[in-house]
Amino acid sequence: MHTVLVILGGLGLLTLIYGIALWRGRSLRRAFPVYAVLWAVAAAINLWVGVAHAGYSLAEEFPIFVVVFGVPCAIAWLLAWRSA
Repeated sequence: MHTVLVILGGLGLLTLIYGIALWRGRSLRRAFPVYAVLWAVAAAINLWVGVAHAGYSLAEEFPIFVVVFGVPCAIAWLLAWRSA
């Protein structure tokens, strides 16, 4: 359940970043790198918390990181690519 909530958080960040970009008259392609970096940092923090505080090993947590980062980032990329 935590993984789903984190992915939803990534989609919320996506909505915020792309909303700001559109409000400022910027393209989604230009906003995508901003989103990707911010989401990579947030997903890495989630990975670190899982390893340092929840007691998971890096080998256990890394596949979750790939999903948590990859799903929202793939959606962001598709939206940016289709918007041009």
